[in-house]
Amino acid sequence: MLNKLKKLDWGILIILLFLMIISTVVLHSATANFPQYASSDMRQLLFYAVGFSIAIAATLFDYRIILKSWHVLYGIGVSLLILVYFFGAVINGARGWFKLPGGFSFQPAEIVKIVLIIGIAYIMGRRQGDRLTFSQDLLPVGAFAFLPFMLVMIQPDLGNAIIYLVIVLGMLWIGNVKYSHVLVGLAVVIAGMVVFVTLFNMFNQEIYDYLENQDKEHWHQRINTFINPEEASADARHQSENAQIAIGSGGLSGDGYLQGDMKNGGFIPYPYSDSIFVVIGEEFGFQGSAILLLLYFLLIYRMIVIAFQCYDLRASFIVIGIVSMYVFQVFQNIGMMIGIMPITGITLPFISYGGTSLLLNMMSIGLVFSIKAHQEKYELAD
Repeated sequence: MLNKLKKLDWGILIILLFLMIISTVVLHSATANFPQYASSDMRQLLFYAVGFSIAIAATLFDYRIILKSWHVLYGIGVSLLILVYFFGAVINGARGWFKLPGGFSFQPAEIVKIVLIIGIAYIMGRRQGDRLTFSQDLLPVGAFAFLPFMLVMIQPDLGNAIIYLVIVLGMLWIGNVKYSHVLVGLAVVIAGMVVFVTLFNMFNQEIYDYLENQDKEHWHQRINTFINPEEASADARHQSENAQIAIGSGGLSGDGYLQGDMKNGGFIPYPYSDSIFVVIGEEFGFQGSAILLLLYFLLIYRMIVIAFQCYDLRASFIVIGIVSMYVFQVFQNIGMMIGIMPITGITLPFISYGGTSLLLNMMSIGLVFSIKAHQEKYELAD
């Protein structure tokens, strides 16, 4: 046991401690004018305490057992996504949460991220580093990810659905996919985007009317704001424009802690969750934002080093899947606040308030710790 704990990556632990401090401090400011979220910073500390315990305990658990149980985890994950559609609570327009006693909630779509990573790593690992083939690898991976993707889309939860796609693409890229398949994939994606934008603009009003009848008009507003910013309504541009104003007003060193005018004035929705980067940019400026990005860079760097040091190829795939998830979430969350990405409900990892999201991230780190602690030269049986 002590030998395994000695293999903990202390660099990652220190980075997480700094992220915990930043999250707690910023959440206190972000919820200053939201009495219903007044204790969010303390609850976040509680989630962090549980998360650190899970991450450290996971170091003692052999990740190879989880790999071999990928089909069981997949069945549980899909079952939860089906159940939440019928029995879940609606939050921010999506039926994706189970309400728990004590005011807590649980979002299955978050847990399925790590399930996808484990399953795809197992499937691709069978090639032992050889080129991935279309019929034996790409199709099974696509089929594996398609069902969770569609179940999350119909909630509707566009943010997590996009993360599923990014995880698949990131893992396939590192899995020695053929260049011809990459080119075909890029061509399909580009063509799909062109067709989507064209059809969206052609049937703009019809799409809005349909989504409005389904109480999902916020989907249209978010997409239209990104594709046609000059045509979007003032309400649709509200979050993006005010976020950019707030971040820009922070300048080099920020307006000062608890002094964010845009946040305090209520011009930024969800400053404790999706828009928490705005609070950092407004109150701590470019310097504070740069420090946060540096911490993310160091965290990603440490995990990539662990991936390169793995003897087990499947372990490397798992780490890269987690890296892909983090990189996209950071880029998407910050990008939508500065106007280069469409608005989605993607939180900022380790910073935004949210128990399910934070515990999932800490579980992912625990899986990385387990991989680092169990890297002996061996051959993993199918």
